[in-house]
This record gives sequence, C-alpha cells and structure tokens, in this order.
Amino acid sequence: MVFMRFFAGSLLIASMLIACNSAYQPEIKKKGYFKIDFPEKKYRAFDQTGYPYTFEYPVYANVIKDSMFFQDKAEDYWINIDVPRFGGRIYISYKQVGKSNFDSLVNDGFKMAYKQHTEVSTGINDSVMITPNGVEGIYYSLKGNTATANQFFLTDSIKHFLRGALYFDATPNEDSLSIVNDFLKKDLLHLINTLKWK
Repeated sequence: MVFMRFFAGSLLIASMLIACNSAYQPEIKKKGYFKIDFPEKKYRAFDQTGYPYTFEYPVYANVIKDSMFFQDKAEDYWINIDVPRFGGRIYISYKQVGKSNFDSLVNDGFKMAYKQHTEVSTGINDSVMITPNGVEGIYYSLKGNTATANQFFLTDSIKHFLRGALYFDATPNEDSLSIVNDFLKKDLLHLINTLKWK
C-alpha cells in the first residue's frame, strides 16, 4: 500500500512538472479590419429640371440638396451625394463663371486641395482631365490621413464651375479607408466622365 501511494504521488508530481515546462500564453488576436462586401457597380442619371449639369451616380447613393447655403441664389445647385453604406458623402458645389471670377474659383479649388491638407498629407497628385464630353478639370489624389483623399473641379471656363470632394464620417485613417476610397474613386471618375453641362 505504501508503494502505491508513493507511485501515485510521484506520478502526480511528475505530471505537474511536465505541464509547467511552457509559460502560459493567452490567445492573442491579430489586429485587422472588417471584411467589406462591395455592391455591384450600377449607375443612374442625375438630371433634375433647372440644374445646369447632369451626370450619373451610383444606385447605392442618394442625392440630397445641400441646405447649408439655401439663402444664397448662387448656391441653388449645391448637392450632396450620400453613400450611407460606407458613411461617405460627396460634396458637389457649383458656381456660375461670370457671377464669380474664374481665376478665383480655380485658386479656391487649388487651395482646398493643398492649403488645407499639406500638414497631414504625405503626397498630393494632381491630374489634368478632359472627359469624353469635353469637360475639363483637375483631379486631386491625396495620400496620408487627410480628411479627403479625392477631390476635383470641372469647368468650361466660360459659364460653369463645379467642385467635388469625397469625405467620410470617420476619423481619417488611410489604412482603414483606402479600400473604400478606391471603390468610391471609381464612382467619382464615372460621375466626372458622364458630366454634361446644360
């Protein structure tokens, strides 16, 4: 009987010593981002009566009249294109050349891209555009944790000047927003390439 107790005790001590050879490690989860399921690219026309422009925008977005400047007649054609699925908003502002100085409008478009974002941007690329409909403008791609990574302006330099910028209802983080920015950038380019003046 003494031998059995000695053997059982030795077995218990040996199993505890073997079990204690490795340090306990809690399960560590890797950091990552949620998987995003993107909708199929489909577009519909924005062609409202009285508006001096028309374009195509995604079916998963909503056009809403910008009510911030409703008292000023020059801002009658300002709209927002909300993309609720991604917490995004494309701000579209319109000015009539003649009522506003063309050079001032271009300088304002340049300042909106450069002056407001140079402190946080790691790079700004601007590209001159001429669309299939003959609309001219500049597209700005901003890198880094900027409030907007995509903005543009379009004009005929005689009568029409339209500016657009994509913002998100989120803290700017280039890493987490880049995939959604890339997805919605295609929609911005589609809007730009389908824009026509009336």
